[in-house]
Amino acid sequence: MNFGQATDGQRVLRFANGLQMRTRDIKVGLCLFTITIILVAISLNVGVTNVGIREFTHMLFGYSLEHHQFYALWVVRIPHILLGFMVGWCAALAGAILQPIARNPLADPGLFGISQGSMTMIMVLLAFVPSAPKMLIVLAALVGGLIVALVLTLLVGNNRASGLAILLMGIAVSSVLSSVSAFLILYLPTELSLNLAEWMQGSLFQASWSIIASFMPLFLLSIIGILITGPALNRYELGNELATSFGEPIKYSRPLLMMFSVLLSAASVTAVGPLSFLGILAPHLASFISSATGRARLFLSALVGGNLVITADIMTKAAPAGVFLPIGLSFTLVGVPLFILTMRLRALRKR
Repeated sequence: MNFGQATDGQRVLRFANGLQMRTRDIKVGLCLFTITIILVAISLNVGVTNVGIREFTHMLFGYSLEHHQFYALWVVRIPHILLGFMVGWCAALAGAILQPIARNPLADPGLFGISQGSMTMIMVLLAFVPSAPKMLIVLAALVGGLIVALVLTLLVGNNRASGLAILLMGIAVSSVLSSVSAFLILYLPTELSLNLAEWMQGSLFQASWSIIASFMPLFLLSIIGILITGPALNRYELGNELATSFGEPIKYSRPLLMMFSVLLSAASVTAVGPLSFLGILAPHLASFISSATGRARLFLSALVGGNLVITADIMTKAAPAGVFLPIGLSFTLVGVPLFILTMRLRALRKR
């Protein structure tokens, strides 16, 4: 491991296996990780029960806590933080993968209808099998997302389709599926409709260690996916023609990348419901704070996504007693001002 210079003159850290990372990207990643730790500390202190970092430290070192303190930390707050971070990581990564292959900075599982496809398929499953097991729900979400991805591929047609064409097709498919979801909400049994309506707003209230255990393999897979897909997405950012000239097998890699993005999105939707806009916002924020590409861009986007969901969960828990604030709404309240500010600062930077 040694330091060197990239072709653009920036200082890089080179590893023995040929991997290199810009030192600027490493510094940005460390700053984001520091923010993650700060947000975790804040989240541990926010809630109805008066517990926080002190009690968490006592628990780590084996000291006994009162039952309500242990319950608040181990059963409620820690699962919220872990699941929220992993879901935000995967949802942001799904958007960061879609944008280069669609050649559109607005590419997002929500706008493309992939999230809506997963939601609709889950609702159809629960309409016929209300007590469906968790794994079947995950499978339904994956199938729904893949069907939408396949429909988009068939509608768009060739590899030269513009990013705008793909986006418009995705919005059209999403609109149709939204109508189907609204129909199901109206005519399903009342209790199931209310539960689905709450889930569609996004919620971490169902977070538990069993859900975290089932989500963890995908989270680890996403880290491996960053290492594998980074170079391919680097070539996609050059355009289809140049990517092909550099040896990228677009005919095969694009469906695989799309499937990986759908898998990340479907799992996130299953865990907490749809988090619209996250797949757009996180990569934009990452590109604003760093001009990273390839693996570094994916990693920073995912880290930003995890931090945003933890922030939204803090807002949800800090809401006044008796006020139900879905995490989807909390995320919108956090994300939209950030997005507007980022776009404004980006415009000023170009002047």
